[in-house]
Amino acid sequence: MLRAGHVVILCVLALLMMGVIMVASADMVVRSVDADSPIAAPVTVADMLSSRNMVYFVLAAAAMLASSTLPVRKLAAFAEHGLTGAGTPRSGLLGLGLGVFCIVAMCALVYVPGLSREVNGSRRWIQLPIGGEATSVQPSELAKWGLVGLMAWYCARRERMLGSFWLGLVPALAGAGLVAGFIVLEDLGTGALIAMAAAIMLLAAGAKWWHFAALSPAPIAGFVLAITTSDYRTARIMAFVDPYKDPEGIGYHTVQSLVGVAGGGGFGRGLGFGMQKLGYLPEDRTDFVFAVLCEELGIPGAAVVVALFATLIWAGFVIMRRENSTLLRLMCLGIIATVGLQATINIAVVTAMAPTKGIALPLISAGGTGWILTAFSLGLLVGIERTQGVGSPIERMATAPMPVAAADHAPTAATA
Repeated sequence: MLRAGHVVILCVLALLMMGVIMVASADMVVRSVDADSPIAAPVTVADMLSSRNMVYFVLAAAAMLASSTLPVRKLAAFAEHGLTGAGTPRSGLLGLGLGVFCIVAMCALVYVPGLSREVNGSRRWIQLPIGGEATSVQPSELAKWGLVGLMAWYCARRERMLGSFWLGLVPALAGAGLVAGFIVLEDLGTGALIAMAAAIMLLAAGAKWWHFAALSPAPIAGFVLAITTSDYRTARIMAFVDPYKDPEGIGYHTVQSLVGVAGGGGFGRGLGFGMQKLGYLPEDRTDFVFAVLCEELGIPGAAVVVALFATLIWAGFVIMRRENSTLLRLMCLGIIATVGLQATINIAVVTAMAPTKGIALPLISAGGTGWILTAFSLGLLVGIERTQGVGSPIERMATAPMPVAAADHAPTAATA
């Protein structure tokens, strides 16, 4: 019988394969030839199978397999009751502080000369010493998933204190805000995504809505400040309001994306026959790959992608609702909230329902770090579902039927 974990695996593999195909299609170019130059060879299935994106597909699938076989319940039990003791208030604060420091320090590596790789004026990547210029790591991806685990651990460790404004919520929001704020310096979209996912996890863990409302002016002011102090972010807001006011300037991304989405019509131009990717649509293999998909595969292709994400999120909720461990339940929520929010934001940007941001479409947009880490995180859902019902001896004793003494079944003299 197909279980929720199997559904997660199938959805991830389908989205990854869709990514391999669509990124290969977006990479196609038209070359001018003359009588003395050879005709460029067409893109074939063999080319896709031997491409870098296929390597990332294999690595992402291997990462999902590896995380699905981890002893998640032992790791969760150690995280909650490990070296620093169970339930001690200071351990939760110290662990949160140490985790936030490590995440911020890792993100700060993008400013280290010799390690930093700048693309389109943004420093979001760390250049690796192998594989040439194309091999790099995006620390914000590591921070995104690392903060999910840190928030789940903190909420499980201090579950009884989350209803307290100063002892429970403020330290968590300060930590998440510091990580998100540091990432916002270079990547507003990912910073906002991290902040939203952390807020969802804290509310689900028991934080009070009115506490969030009392603190809301601070993040709102920071968000507005991050936009107003940056010319290109302000331009993106203006382009969202009216992209056709300056269609060849600030509105160019949005207009070309809409042209691609509309150009596909009902059933698309056909795989590989899109026009916008041929020098018209910027970032066609990353942030705007969904526009290429809509142009080439039409409504059916877009519907398949949306359905795969919806099914993936539904399966994650099924796994989360069946989970008894607080830490693992919050991990499930953080993972599906992050994937769901990221996919929703990207599709909204491509269809001009949100301002342009540097948010990739999970498992489809080109990016080795994103594919591997997202697949690894979703593999944890599979591992959690695989071990549900076969947890610790205490869990098995709590759910097992009460044994009946043998004497209760022995025939008595009256019934013999």
